Amino acid sequence: MSINYHQKTFKSVANTDNGEVGSETLFYYQQQGNVVWAEYGGGAIIKGFLVAKVIENDALDMRYEHINSVGELMTGKCLSTPEILPDGTIRLHEKWQWTSGDFSSGESIIEEIIH
Repeated sequence: MSINYHQKTFKSVANTDNGEVGSETLFYYQQQGNVVWAEYGGGAIIKGFLVAKVIENDALDMRYEHINSVGELMTGKCLSTPEILPDGTIRLHEKWQWTSGDFSSGESIIEEIIH
């Protein structure tokens, strides 16, 4: 494992229209061994949680759940593939699918922000 996701904060920079994560959504990542988890919220998401395992090439195989601003409980799965940017921060390219609602899929990008 070359990437450590522990105590990293990510912000959404792109998402397909059927996603609920937006530019106000922040993700607070933690890691122990090959297990990664995060709490997230902001924008259309009141509270969310994800759990993932680190797989080949430091990608994340994850499941997520959140409550959106209209009170719906939403769940999904996602494969996040990392890219290291020139400044050393992490960009995650995500391919996701709802496992609730309309079961549609989409793509998003989140980027590490430095405090």
